[in-house]
Amino acid sequence: MRCTRPLILVPALVLVSCGRPPPEAVGPPSPDLTRAKSAVAELRGALQKALGSALVRDRTSAIAVCARKAPEIAAAITAASPGVLVGRTSHRLRSPSNAPRPWVLPLLEDYRRKERDETPRAVSLPSGGLGYVEPIYTKSMCLTCHGPTLEPGLAARIRQTYPDDQGTGFKEGDLRGLFWAEVRR
Repeated sequence: MRCTRPLILVPALVLVSCGRPPPEAVGPPSPDLTRAKSAVAELRGALQKALGSALVRDRTSAIAVCARKAPEIAAAITAASPGVLVGRTSHRLRSPSNAPRPWVLPLLEDYRRKERDETPRAVSLPSGGLGYVEPIYTKSMCLTCHGPTLEPGLAARIRQTYPDDQGTGFKEGDLRGLFWAEVRR
């Protein structure tokens, strides 16, 4: 599925059509959009808090946060929000379990083509549901585990935890990936 036709631009949100004709009129944000944005905000906030705490204790603790705690956080948010799935993905995966969902892939590719686009996007899904994404840009704290050079002990732990890791070599400000939420019908 290729999602390329903008429907409407509203502050901080671009709605994209996935092969559907543009609507005649768009009202206020839908309850589904509100639920998706809330789930992503909760995931982003909980993950940043957990990573910040881990980095203060011990840099290798951050690896455990991403490997074990992040999926637990996403699962808890999903369990607390019936009909909403939430996660994160990247074009350079550290964990194969974070592979982009089919509807996310064209949006991820679109973000990659642009220098820096912080605009969240929502798409109508073929199932009648809603997909929502927000970009993740590499911050200085991310460089500890995702930067171009890593401490040897940390690099060894990453290789041990993620044998097929592609998640290093980023610079501050690079697109790291996307947070996503899917509201099912």
